[in-house]
Amino acid sequence: MSRTAPTDAIRKPPPAARDEEARLRELGYQPVLARRMGGFGNFAISFSVISILSGCMTLYGFGLGTGGPAVMMWGWAGVGLFVLCVGLALAEVTSAYPTSGALYYMADRLGGRRWGWYTGWLNLLGLLGAIAGIDYGAALFTGAFLNLQWGIEPTAQSTFLIFLAILLLHAVLNLNGVRLVSLLNSVSVWWHLGGVALIVGALVIVPDQHQSASFVFTEFVNDTGWANPFYVAAIGLLLAQYTFSGYDASAHLSEETANASVAAAKGIVRAIWVSWIAGFVLLAGLTFAIQDYAGTQNTATGVPPAQILLDALGEGGAKALLLVVIVAQLFCGNAEVAAASRMVFAFSRDNALPGSSVWRRVSSRTHTPVPAVWLSVVVAALLALPSLYSATAYGAVTAINVIGITPAYAIPILLRLRAGRKFTPGPWNLGRWSKPIGWTAVVWVALVTVLFCLPQSSPVTVDTMNYAVIALVVVLLLASVWWYVARRSYGTPQTYGNAREEAEIAEGIV
Repeated sequence: MSRTAPTDAIRKPPPAARDEEARLRELGYQPVLARRMGGFGNFAISFSVISILSGCMTLYGFGLGTGGPAVMMWGWAGVGLFVLCVGLALAEVTSAYPTSGALYYMADRLGGRRWGWYTGWLNLLGLLGAIAGIDYGAALFTGAFLNLQWGIEPTAQSTFLIFLAILLLHAVLNLNGVRLVSLLNSVSVWWHLGGVALIVGALVIVPDQHQSASFVFTEFVNDTGWANPFYVAAIGLLLAQYTFSGYDASAHLSEETANASVAAAKGIVRAIWVSWIAGFVLLAGLTFAIQDYAGTQNTATGVPPAQILLDALGEGGAKALLLVVIVAQLFCGNAEVAAASRMVFAFSRDNALPGSSVWRRVSSRTHTPVPAVWLSVVVAALLALPSLYSATAYGAVTAINVIGITPAYAIPILLRLRAGRKFTPGPWNLGRWSKPIGWTAVVWVALVTVLFCLPQSSPVTVDTMNYAVIALVVVLLLASVWWYVARRSYGTPQTYGNAREEAEIAEGIV
């Protein structure tokens, strides 16, 4: 039997929140999550998920061999511009449909049930892959720190155990409610910006020797085995595109954000452009400070940025700044678990997942989808399991994130363009710029989706194959099979006040 919500959960919300609750009911959902996040907190969660100190640092070694400095620097600048277009177009649709379901709900409303169904599965794949990629990256950096501090040799087994401990930490933090998540994300913003300033400042001031501007912006390195430089440069864009993902977190937390129709849209856009600028500064600082290119690539720490810090600053400075990076990565992973769990909750609320009646349950004490949090971290652990047996598995996990979530960003944008004047914009919109920015976003997403299905190394073997393609096919196959099982029960509500919908939501509050 359902317990009633605590007294403080039913107090009158402020006017802006009350308007958003009414809007949520218009969209067909009874509010059950606590709207305790402000505009800065909403921006902070997307900024924390993008996490330049996670994406840039974790895939820096990948970038060293797939185009080198030239592709890393110019690729970051170019990818950031196109991602900003995607973010602007997505923010416009988010303003019209501020729900935890986010991308799949938008696609459902604009294109129909099947569009929503497949968008949801792609989004879910990307979010869960992101948790695995972020937290495994944090485990790699933690292993590098332990190697410097106590000489512990990082192995696949020890790294995986650290990874599991980080997942457990993030589950526990997320079980304590969105207010704590919001606070941690707010701290995360300043930690990231301060961390970038500290790292770049130290790398500029301390080393006696720096690389030339010509090296940083024009040096091309190809260790992929592929002969075509354009192909290599295209593959090298994965560093930037992987980092610039997860900004849909602002949309997924919209049911917990005051004035979400505006705040969630602004949160997406701000997170991208702030990350774009700060990330460029970070990559430039690291690349100018490289002392030994080959030594950086083949570092005993297993983490090339750690070797750059070690060579440029000495052991003490390297360990201190590694701790800054590790904490930033922990902030990032925690924010991603929050976003993914809300996606699981929302998708289950519409009966799209096996066992939906379990995953959509919400704690009456914290108003947090507890089972959804646990499902998110368990699946992330399973996705990273192959890293125990294959050195290339981590690259595959990051590609899974990109290949899943990037197409999911474009589908609502494409459907919004197709809807034309039938689409009713929210309070935050692009006006006459909607079409040119929207089509730019769709074309870009189509291009990178194809690129990241391609093999990244030659010759293609069991160890070097791009398993993201297999993951994509498996998820689409699973989604197709499950569609025929659950299509009669799946569906977003059409109007508020449906007795069946309200009963199902009530049953989910434990």
